[in-house]
Amino acid sequence: MAVALALAVPAGAQAALPAGFWGVVANEPASPEEAATLREGGVEGIRVPVNWAAVQSSPGALPDWSSVDPFVRSAAEGGISVLPFLFGAPDWAVHYEGIGGGAKAPVSLPVQNSAQVASWREFLRLAVFRYSPGGSFWTENPLLPERPVRTWQIWNEENYKYFAARPSPSQYGKLVVNSFRALRSADPGARIVLGGLFARPKGGNKKAAPGRVKRTWFAARFLEQMYKTTPGVRGKFLAVALHPYSDNYKQLTPEIEELRDALKASRDPGRALWITELGWSSGHPSAANGYNKFEKGPQGQARELRGAFNLLRAKAAAWRVKRVYWFSFTDSLGTCNFCDGSGLFGAGGSPAKPAWSAYKSFAR
Repeated sequence: MAVALALAVPAGAQAALPAGFWGVVANEPASPEEAATLREGGVEGIRVPVNWAAVQSSPGALPDWSSVDPFVRSAAEGGISVLPFLFGAPDWAVHYEGIGGGAKAPVSLPVQNSAQVASWREFLRLAVFRYSPGGSFWTENPLLPERPVRTWQIWNEENYKYFAARPSPSQYGKLVVNSFRALRSADPGARIVLGGLFARPKGGNKKAAPGRVKRTWFAARFLEQMYKTTPGVRGKFLAVALHPYSDNYKQLTPEIEELRDALKASRDPGRALWITELGWSSGHPSAANGYNKFEKGPQGQARELRGAFNLLRAKAAAWRVKRVYWFSFTDSLGTCNFCDGSGLFGAGGSPAKPAWSAYKSFAR
C-alpha cells in the first residue's frame, strides 16, 4: 500500500532526485548527433565498458585506448558524464575456463598472486592517467570540454559466471581494496562503485553439488559474504550497484529490499545504491528465443520502463538510490539473449522506440 501511495504522488511533489540520476549503458560509442539527442532527452550519464583484455593484450604492452576513447569523446561532446566499468582480465594474467555453451570466463579475479595484483593495479593507474583531471586524453583533445572521470566501477556482475567463472566474495573484496589503493595513488579524489551485482541469477540461492563449482550467487548473499570475509573493504567504496533483471518491474521491490537488508545486516545501512543496469527487450517472445521473459514487444518494453522508473523515483530516498542506468542505449546484437532488442533505439541508433519517449518523460 505504501508503494502504491508513493507512486500516486505527482512528480513535482516528490523530493528532488540527485544530479546525474538518469543514465544509459552504451555498448557502442554514440555519434555527436546521438550524444546530443541523449542529452536533450535528459540523459546525464553513460556507463561504458573498459575491458582490460582489449587495452593490454600482452604483458607490459603500452595501453591501447582505442576501444575506450570514442566513448569518452562522444560523451564529452554531448555534455554527459562517463561511468567506466573495468573488467575482463586478459588470458596472460588470469587463466580462463569453460562455463558451458562454449563460453569461457576468468577462473578467478586478478588477486591470486602478487603478479596479478600488480598488473591489475597498474592497469587502473594507467586508466586514471588517461581520463582523470589533466589526463592524457584531455591534453590530446584540447578542444573538447573536459569531463574527467572521478568515479570508477570495479568489475561487472562479479557474482555471475560470465564475468567470473568461480565467483568468490572474498576475492572480490580483495579486488576492491587493491583497486581503491591503486586509484587513490593516482588520483586522491577517485571514488569506487562496486560492480553491478546480478540480483537473482538462476541457481544463485543453492549450494554447489558435491564435486561441482558454484557458478552463481544471489546478490544479497554475495554482498554479505564480501563484508564478512574482507573486513578491510568497509569504507573503500561510494556505493553498491545492482542489476535487478526480472520478469517485470514489480519484482524490483523484493530484489532491492533484499539487498538493503543485506547492507543492514552488514552494518552498512546508509550505503548508496546505484542501479547500473536495468532493462527489457522490445523483441517478441517466440519458440526461437525460448519465450524469453525479457522479451516484451515495443509497447511492453515502454510499459516496463515506466513502471520501473516510477517505482525507483518514488523510492529513491527510502532505498538510497542515486543513479539509474537503462540497458541499453541501442540494441546490442549478439551480446546476450535479449540484448538484440534491449535498446531505447535500434541498432545503429535508429529508429527511436516507444521506450525512448517513456524515458524522456522522466529524465527531462
